[in-house]
Amino acid sequence: MAPNVVLVTGVADQLGGRLAARLATNPSIDRVLGVDARPPDAGVPAGVEFVAADIRDPRIAKVISSAEVDTVVHAAPRASVGPARSAIKERNVIGTMQLLAACQRSAGVRKLVVKSTAEVYGASATSPAVFTEKDPPAGGRDREPAEIEAYARGFARRRPDVTLTTMRLAELIGPGVDTALARYFRLPVVPTVLGFDARVQLLHPQDAVAALERATLHDLPGVFNVGGDGVILLSQAVRRAGRVALPMLRAAIPAATKLVRGAAPVHFSPDLARLLNYGRVIDTTRLKTTFGFTPTWSTADAFDDYVRTAH
Repeated sequence: MAPNVVLVTGVADQLGGRLAARLATNPSIDRVLGVDARPPDAGVPAGVEFVAADIRDPRIAKVISSAEVDTVVHAAPRASVGPARSAIKERNVIGTMQLLAACQRSAGVRKLVVKSTAEVYGASATSPAVFTEKDPPAGGRDREPAEIEAYARGFARRRPDVTLTTMRLAELIGPGVDTALARYFRLPVVPTVLGFDARVQLLHPQDAVAALERATLHDLPGVFNVGGDGVILLSQAVRRAGRVALPMLRAAIPAATKLVRGAAPVHFSPDLARLLNYGRVIDTTRLKTTFGFTPTWSTADAFDDYVRTAH
């Protein structure tokens, strides 16, 4: 069933903002509410009603009920890295709990879309060559993606009448993307893990937004991996970026990036460190067959588009 009133969290971030803007141009949607603690740096997109709110605050329930929201897109979770890691993790986990509690109390909510990440699978020496949606989430310290998904599954058990779609996005790369991985490839000398050449799968932000939009507009319950076709070896990516690789022990890489003068800081999460060591590839068969979406950009094309605008 097509949505009438959509609430998108995390509109100050790139994906949430772009998604809200796309939905606001859809004539079949009556209202699009964009929620975040701060307004987008580039301004609120036309047609989007900005709501300055912290989803950790229980008052988010009043926003959902008073606006008669029927579809919620939880695009707010972000990578918890850098000096503010603890605060980001709290917003991810506590914010998700409060948002789902609000959705549970609202009889009008019919659909919930959760932006998750392929990080939920982890990366290790024992990882399968390709992860499918049936593979269990990995444990470890940086496991809030798994926590968020667990809360979403709990919500679905309590509200079986609500369509739940969980989108596990591969690493984003492309124009305007400012992530730890994107900053890593902007380093003039790129430290790599000695003796390893990880396979990496990437996702262009245009495809990420398009996939989330499809999940919002259609009833497509389930968990779906979202990534560009193909993979790229880390060594190939470094060369395509016009950089020089510097092999070293994995434990030394975070410290080595801080020694590069003039470069944007690269805040390494434990998952990113493991990704650069072991790599991660996800199967997108269900995305293409059951979900009905094929990314426009392959992994290599997405990376090359990033390179064109990274300098």
